[in-house]
Amino acid sequence: MTKAMEGKVVLVTGAGRGVGRGIALDMARAGAAVVVNDLGVALSGATETGLSPAQEVVAEIEAMGGRAVADGHSVADWDAAQAMVQAALDSFGRIDAVVNNAGNLRDVLFHRMTEEEFDSVIAVHLKGSFNVSRAAAPHFKEQGSGAYVHMTSTSGLIGNLGQANYTAAKLGIVGLSKAIAIDMQRFGVRSNAVAPFAWTRMVSSIPDDTPEQKKRVEGLKKLVAEKIAPFVVALTSDAGKDVTGQIFGVRNNEIYLFSQPRPIRTAHTSDGWTPETVAERVFPMFRNDFYPLHKSGDVFTWDPV
Repeated sequence: MTKAMEGKVVLVTGAGRGVGRGIALDMARAGAAVVVNDLGVALSGATETGLSPAQEVVAEIEAMGGRAVADGHSVADWDAAQAMVQAALDSFGRIDAVVNNAGNLRDVLFHRMTEEEFDSVIAVHLKGSFNVSRAAAPHFKEQGSGAYVHMTSTSGLIGNLGQANYTAAKLGIVGLSKAIAIDMQRFGVRSNAVAPFAWTRMVSSIPDDTPEQKKRVEGLKKLVAEKIAPFVVALTSDAGKDVTGQIFGVRNNEIYLFSQPRPIRTAHTSDGWTPETVAERVFPMFRNDFYPLHKSGDVFTWDPV
């Protein structure tokens, strides 16, 4: 691997396992110093014992001759996010990229979802991405450069069953990424969203009770978490300096550029609309272009390559 990130400092959240771990390791291989953030808890939020996942990844990076520090703060807390960025400054003197990868799941059908199940997912994914991004923003602005990568999901871009909280958070992250790209373009700062397809500890909590669910899970198991990292490294390197405000996907050896919402049909009347004329004219006119209630698996039907 070339040293595409030589001299740069990267903060990767949720980097103790899965996709985040792969990104942290590849960032180090590319020459970056890495702040490896991971709360070190079970998917349920319960505290785990032993050497923290973040410390384990730091040890791996140091063993390959790289530089890294572990951070155990929660992205859901504003002050903790500030501390993460400060750890980069204290340890390595600067910060050049933020990868918002930390996540959790509380899958449940919408009509059974509790307020806590909704709030906890929004707090980690959406609010957490805001907290960490906002903490780095003044430093990016001052140095006139910086890169954000925010992890979205096809659950947000397309939809999935039993994930109203996760879907809302992940589509919200797309909006957040675009807003950051617009607001900080003048300072040479870029922001992009990536939907990773990967079999990870978080994804392994998906139910497999029915034949359809089992088939889906078996397909997901073919998705290698480490395959996401090369694209993220390229995106945050100087080679990606002109890429901003986009939505990408990485699925094993496939890379996608996703569309973004734009009008696809219009209806106009010089007389103004009434409920009756809308029902009579607009709905029939638009019907052929309505999107069906697809779930992610309905769109990505081919085996990963």
